[in-house]
Amino acid sequence: MKVQESVGPLAVSALRQSPISALHNLDVTSEGEVIILSGKVGSYYYKQLAQETVISIVGNRVVVNNIRVSKPSHAN
Repeated sequence: MKVQESVGPLAVSALRQSPISALHNLDVTSEGEVIILSGKVGSYYYKQLAQETVISIVGNRVVVNNIRVSKPSHAN
């Protein structure tokens, strides 16, 4: 069973429409039935939020969360 062609764009659209701007530039790709998230956010909360947003769109497909958390450095 192949991933529906519309799943990727729907997931991307959901991230772009999020009120959290940190999710707007994340990438969503698919390999077979696996949906892969990648990109960079500033907190583990945003990483989890992106994952849950996409899971709500793709249903029971496997979602691999390769989003990196990169906290901004603070100059002292």
